[in-house]
Amino acid sequence: MGSGVVIVMAGGTLGLAAVLITSSRGLSEWPFALAFGFLIAVGEMVQFRVDRSRNRAPIATSAALGYAMLRGPAIGVPPDVAQVIAVTSVATLAGVLPRAVAGLWWDVVVSCRRVISVAAAAVVFAAVTPVSLSWNGTWHHALPLVLAMLLGVATAAGADALVGAGQATEQYNRPFPAALRDELAVVTRIGMAMAIGGVLLAAGTSVVGLWAPPLVLVPLLLTQFAFRRFASAQRTYRTTVRSMARSTEIAGLSSPGQNARTAALAVAIGNDLGLKPDRMEALEYAALLSGVGQLALADPSPGGASLLRTREERQRAAEIGASVIERSGVLDHVAEIVRHSNDPYRHGRANNSQIPVESGIVNVALAYEQLVGEGTGQSPNKAMESIGLGIGAEYDPVVVESLRRVVGRGFRF
Repeated sequence: MGSGVVIVMAGGTLGLAAVLITSSRGLSEWPFALAFGFLIAVGEMVQFRVDRSRNRAPIATSAALGYAMLRGPAIGVPPDVAQVIAVTSVATLAGVLPRAVAGLWWDVVVSCRRVISVAAAAVVFAAVTPVSLSWNGTWHHALPLVLAMLLGVATAAGADALVGAGQATEQYNRPFPAALRDELAVVTRIGMAMAIGGVLLAAGTSVVGLWAPPLVLVPLLLTQFAFRRFASAQRTYRTTVRSMARSTEIAGLSSPGQNARTAALAVAIGNDLGLKPDRMEALEYAALLSGVGQLALADPSPGGASLLRTREERQRAAEIGASVIERSGVLDHVAEIVRHSNDPYRHGRANNSQIPVESGIVNVALAYEQLVGEGTGQSPNKAMESIGLGIGAEYDPVVVESLRRVVGRGFRF
């Protein structure tokens, strides 16, 4: 909660200061402030989760960025930085309150991150754009304005990526460079649409006034719809994998929660090693489905105690599990991880770099869970000693070292 508290305090302080400054100066061009504030509030009300890390509000983000970059004949007095932050903050609060009252999921940290990133964009845009520069139909003004807008949205994206990377580093113990890489990748994929929407809103409204937002809102609504469809598909995908994973527990071939515990540890190790988000997802699914091959064995291990079986039996179970997963038609990358999840390191990844490191992570996570998990009675230190005996032969040294760090930071099932 450390970084979250700092972000909320920073966003709240920024918003409060901006409201006080704007109250003392007076609100300029209130129809535009009201229109963009309404768009921001509506965007916050219909926010949704695209992934498992944070909520997205494309309409609110585009509207806030657009309001920060208004300059043109339709705007008598462009809003200053304080007014941009004040309108964004008040509208954000007005948008999230109905969600909170209705019991819908929302995140005050994410909302404050949006306020901070819009504030950064407003400051940079105001700093590089002279008051005399506005849309007047000539390239002499249009080109510098477009470049200033692009610089503003790039600043907003960079600020949000830096804050998000710091938050991910604290929450998930990811290396900061890897967390920043992931945040910038998300900005490139999702933030681009919101940034372009903000530029179009600013340019259109600056030239033709409040007739522009309804026209520009159409592609923003399409973006919102596309994001929601993607989020729905992701939820369905994840639910299907978890249902497949539970089949071994229902059949009594793994202890209750064993697959989930293995996946939680595998994800913690993956975060420590800085794997990319798509590889993290495949790793989690592979850990959840690592025991599905036992369903086809004549004498499966009771309670999922695969460490009691011979090497050949474990590898055969992994091969069967990979074949079962491949039949889904959409999890081939997960099947490849499961196929090699019981390969000894010395005869596997040490000599074949094509074997994914995720297989070694699942191997170590499953071994640790069976030594420390429910009903085994071993302490974390004792389990680490047992796993340490297999370093270089059974287990990947890099993965085992990562496990030490994860357990040393207090990871517990």
